Amino acid sequence: MSETLTFGLLCFTSFFTLINPLGVMPVFMTMTSSFDNKARNKTARKAVIIAFLTLVMFAFSGKLLFDFFNISVNSFRVVGGIIYFIVGLDMLQARIGQIRVDKEDIHKYVEDISITPLAIPMICGPGAITNAIILMEDAQTINFEIALFVAVFVVMLFTFLILFGASKIINVLGETGNKVMMRLMGLIVMVIAVEFFFSGLTPIVQKMIHP
Repeated sequence: MSETLTFGLLCFTSFFTLINPLGVMPVFMTMTSSFDNKARNKTARKAVIIAFLTLVMFAFSGKLLFDFFNISVNSFRVVGGIIYFIVGLDMLQARIGQIRVDKEDIHKYVEDISITPLAIPMICGPGAITNAIILMEDAQTINFEIALFVAVFVVMLFTFLILFGASKIINVLGETGNKVMMRLMGLIVMVIAVEFFFSGLTPIVQKMIHP
């Protein structure tokens, strides 16, 4: 039991660090600043569910999928870094904050952003996917596998609660505060994107130089 608990704690801490719900929250706040509370909560719920299902899928079959399509985790990091950078650039230039969605189009917009970029790669990014694959391989018993999925579920629950609380933060900050927060967080997101990009690109270049 102690080994299972230790493994579960390892899973929780690693996923919480890699997903970083507090880092996802500013992007979520910015992209849903024109939503009412109902639409904003629906977006958070859908994004978290999709991210959870994606992690479960990769935990079971990620290594097989990567091998079948000849995809490396480093390539995934490069693409994730590019997506992060584009989102961060839009935030820095206040483009996302200027989005105003008509009531008849809001359902479609919620569907779009809840999948990309919120669920993938913001919540379920290359690091979390890689972590799910590695930990699943380390889970030698059924108890370890249960501990893994419970840890993922708890992290996703925390993520939803943090995004759910973003509604109150948006209301407190107001429009001016949201724009200031958006620009500051946009810069941070772009820095994270550069780190993601080069952490994936460096091994690829090294492999090209020294095959």
